[in-house]
Amino acid sequence: MANIINDETIEYVGILAKLELSDAEREQAKSDMGRMLDYIDKLGELDTTDVEPLSHVFPVENVFREDVVTNGDERERILSNAPQEKEGMFVVPRTFG
Repeated sequence: MANIINDETIEYVGILAKLELSDAEREQAKSDMGRMLDYIDKLGELDTTDVEPLSHVFPVENVFREDVVTNGDERERILSNAPQEKEGMFVVPRTFG
Protein backbone atom coordinates (compact mmCIF):
# COMPACT_ATOMS: atom_id res chain seq x y z
CA MET A 1 0.00 0.00 0.00
CA ALA A 2 1.49 3.31 -1.02
CA ASN A 3 1.35 5.93 1.71
CA ILE A 4 0.93 9.41 0.32
CA ILE A 5 1.72 12.21 2.72
CA ASN A 6 0.59 15.48 1.18
CA ASP A 7 1.02 19.14 2.13
CA GLU A 8 -2.34 19.22 3.91
CA THR A 9 -1.31 16.33 6.16
CA ILE A 10 1.98 18.02 7.05
CA GLU A 11 0.15 21.31 7.70
CA TYR A 12 -2.36 19.52 9.96
CA VAL A 13 0.36 17.71 11.91
CA GLY A 14 2.23 21.02 12.24
CA ILE A 15 -0.87 22.67 13.69
CA LEU A 16 -1.39 19.79 16.15
CA ALA A 17 2.26 19.92 17.21
CA LYS A 18 2.24 23.75 17.26
CA LEU A 19 5.17 23.86 14.86
CA GLU A 20 5.95 26.39 12.17
CA LEU A 21 7.83 24.58 9.41
CA SER A 22 9.76 26.14 6.57
CA ASP A 23 9.24 24.80 3.06
CA ALA A 24 12.43 22.71 3.33
CA GLU A 25 11.34 21.33 6.72
CA ARG A 26 7.90 20.49 5.27
CA GLU A 27 9.46 18.52 2.44
CA GLN A 28 11.78 16.72 4.85
CA ALA A 29 8.82 15.89 7.13
CA LYS A 30 6.83 14.53 4.16
CA SER A 31 9.73 12.32 3.22
CA ASP A 32 10.31 11.13 6.79
CA MET A 33 6.64 10.38 7.44
CA GLY A 34 6.35 8.52 4.16
CA ARG A 35 9.33 6.35 5.06
CA MET A 36 7.87 5.65 8.50
CA LEU A 37 4.53 4.55 7.05
CA ASP A 38 6.28 2.40 4.43
CA TYR A 39 8.23 0.70 7.23
CA ILE A 40 5.01 0.02 9.14
CA ASP A 41 3.53 -1.52 5.99
CA LYS A 42 6.63 -3.68 5.65
CA LEU A 43 6.23 -4.91 9.25
CA GLY A 44 2.65 -5.88 8.38
CA GLU A 45 3.98 -8.33 5.81
CA LEU A 46 5.71 -10.46 8.46
CA ASP A 47 4.31 -13.89 9.26
CA THR A 48 3.36 -13.76 12.95
CA THR A 49 1.09 -16.82 13.09
CA ASP A 50 3.22 -18.62 15.71
CA VAL A 51 4.14 -15.52 17.69
CA GLU A 52 2.30 -15.00 20.95
CA PRO A 53 1.13 -11.40 21.52
CA LEU A 54 3.11 -9.55 24.18
CA SER A 55 2.53 -6.45 26.23
CA HIS A 56 6.18 -6.42 27.38
CA VAL A 57 9.37 -7.88 25.98
CA PHE A 58 10.42 -9.19 29.38
CA PRO A 59 8.21 -11.28 31.67
CA VAL A 60 6.25 -9.09 34.05
CA GLU A 61 6.16 -10.17 37.66
CA ASN A 62 5.35 -8.39 40.87
CA VAL A 63 8.58 -7.06 42.33
CA PHE A 64 6.97 -5.48 45.38
CA ARG A 65 7.21 -7.07 48.78
CA GLU A 66 4.17 -8.14 50.72
CA ASP A 67 2.64 -5.36 52.80
CA VAL A 68 3.40 -6.75 56.26
CA VAL A 69 3.57 -4.65 59.43
CA THR A 70 6.99 -5.18 61.01
CA ASN A 71 7.24 -2.45 63.63
CA GLY A 72 3.77 -2.57 65.19
CA ASP A 73 2.16 0.24 67.16
CA GLU A 74 4.89 2.43 68.65
CA ARG A 75 2.71 5.44 69.47
CA GLU A 76 3.69 5.54 73.14
CA ARG A 77 7.43 5.32 72.40
CA ILE A 78 7.20 8.06 69.75
CA LEU A 79 5.11 10.36 71.95
CA SER A 80 7.60 9.89 74.79
CA ASN A 81 9.93 12.17 72.80
CA ALA A 82 7.34 14.94 72.46
CA PRO A 83 7.75 18.03 74.64
CA GLN A 84 3.95 18.10 74.95
CA GLU A 85 1.27 15.58 74.10
CA LYS A 86 -2.52 15.72 74.19
CA GLU A 87 -4.93 12.88 73.42
CA GLY A 88 -2.25 10.83 71.65
CA MET A 89 -1.01 13.69 69.44
CA PHE A 90 1.89 16.15 69.43
CA VAL A 91 1.11 19.63 70.73
CA VAL A 92 2.84 22.30 68.65
CA PRO A 93 2.88 26.08 68.85
CA ARG A 94 0.11 27.88 66.96
CA THR A 95 1.40 29.19 63.60
CA PHE A 96 -1.45 31.57 62.77
CA GLY A 97 -4.15 33.30 64.76
